[in-house]
Amino acid sequence: MRVRLGIFIFAFWVLPSAFAQNPPALPPPIQLVVPEGQAAPPPVITLQDALDRAKINDLQFLSAVTDAQIAREDVLQAKNSLRPTVSSAWGYFGTQGDGLTPNGRYVTTDGVHVYRAWAVAHEDLSPNNVFRTGYRRAQATEALANARIEIAQRGLTVTVTRNYYALVTSQRKYATAQQSAQTAARFLDIAQQQENVGQVAHADVVKAQIQYEQQNQIFEEALLAMQNARLNLAVLLFPTLNENFTVVDDLASAQMLPPFPDIRVMAERQNPDLRVAEETVRQAGLDVSSARYARLPSLTIDANYGLEANALKLHAVQAAQPQFGPLPTLGYYIVGSLNVPIWDWGTQRSKVRQAQFREQQARVQLTQAQRQLLSNLYAFYNEAMVARSAVDRLRRAADLATESLRLITLRYQAGESTALEVVDAQNTLVQSRNAFDDAQARYRNALANLQTVTGNF
Repeated sequence: MRVRLGIFIFAFWVLPSAFAQNPPALPPPIQLVVPEGQAAPPPVITLQDALDRAKINDLQFLSAVTDAQIAREDVLQAKNSLRPTVSSAWGYFGTQGDGLTPNGRYVTTDGVHVYRAWAVAHEDLSPNNVFRTGYRRAQATEALANARIEIAQRGLTVTVTRNYYALVTSQRKYATAQQSAQTAARFLDIAQQQENVGQVAHADVVKAQIQYEQQNQIFEEALLAMQNARLNLAVLLFPTLNENFTVVDDLASAQMLPPFPDIRVMAERQNPDLRVAEETVRQAGLDVSSARYARLPSLTIDANYGLEANALKLHAVQAAQPQFGPLPTLGYYIVGSLNVPIWDWGTQRSKVRQAQFREQQARVQLTQAQRQLLSNLYAFYNEAMVARSAVDRLRRAADLATESLRLITLRYQAGESTALEVVDAQNTLVQSRNAFDDAQARYRNALANLQTVTGNF
């Protein structure tokens, strides 16, 4: 019984005195394992810098750029296919002689040795070439690929903006958590001093101790969240993982939201999703034309100039007619071929119907894209307005929470307030500051989402 009484006296009288003489300090933060940084000074990265760096490293954006480059080459190839082509053909025909005639055993040759050297000009006058269907379709494909670059760029902007301001807000929350942990330590010190002079009960010290431990845990969680946000942004910015950088906190300098009529005009003129749908309809219409033209006659012309003789000379003796002596070998001939489709068991007609089905589907997709554009426009604009209003409201709330904590702490020191009120004021301040930081980041993200529909403004 005496031992228990001694422990009771030590716990309730000696320990508080020890805390009063040695006020609690913040425990050392957990040393998280982080990637090794570069030896150079860390670069200061703005949001625009982050966007420029991400364009160099993002696979989806680079894939869209590559597709556009390939489409540009397809346009060049389609344009060149409309022009005549010139090629050279060289050949040698060696046949076995028959011992009697100069032509040899193969009647298709004019001698035992026949040499061929031609320059061939070829032109295909099919309906698709005459009406430039393939070339126009390649142009539509290039326009579609360029629109997809814009889509990928705007999507990348949203991703980078979200990760950039996630790091900024996590740094703010880390600073808030650190300050809150220091405030909890000071409050614990005040509660212990008040208990020592008999102004408060030991329950206040217990409450302050609980608050102190909770705030330290929140501080460590904020450190972890900040490190994770830095890692997420580093993956987007650098070709090799590197955390040796700092970001600029420009949340307070967000641009104003333009009026809705201006936003709607920009959405109608600059939306890449709408351009993709329109170019898809254009492609489908050209596919229908191409399928129809395939049912029409086509003309092919080959113009050949060169020699086909028994020797590689400008003048040579013909083996079949040596009595005429050396004759000119250079000359030309033209071959024209007219291909008239007659019967194919309905294959070309089936291809026309297939192309028409695709065109109908593309038109449905276009109307869907138009409806989705308007829906996103209203949704993103309303989100930006609400986020902007939340920034103003939560800024005032954070200022009021700061003043409330100061006043309640003074009242507690004067014995006019309770520990529960102080703890509640501390928690309210942390929540208000974090909510204000989240609101600023939300407004920046809302602007980025809105600009996926309208483009930069």
